[in-house]
Amino acid sequence: MRAIEKSDWAAYCERVTRGLIGKRAEIEVDSLQLGAQIQAEWVPIIGLDYDPKDDLFEVALEGLDHLIYRPREVYAEEAASGLNLMAIVDGEGTRHLVRFKDPLMLPSAGD
Repeated sequence: MRAIEKSDWAAYCERVTRGLIGKRAEIEVDSLQLGAQIQAEWVPIIGLDYDPKDDLFEVALEGLDHLIYRPREVYAEEAASGLNLMAIVDGEGTRHLVRFKDPLMLPSAGD
């Protein structure tokens, strides 16, 4: 995993969003108060965005916008196939883990 500098967050989101088209995402939120909770489980992803004016990180999924306020740290794990995982720590210390994967390709009925 590598840290992404805050000055690069918006450009990084724009760049990796293109590679996420057709993928699915799972969002896990970890905090001391709530423990680990799954917010979304393998939902088609629309994209990632960071708005520096509002200091807001958005993970846009089909049917859900997961908003992360006042992010402090962003980490990314990439492989040859693209982005695998993002870890975002918000202003209250809550960790948001966003995992990415290709959808399961099922054989067609004629196979």
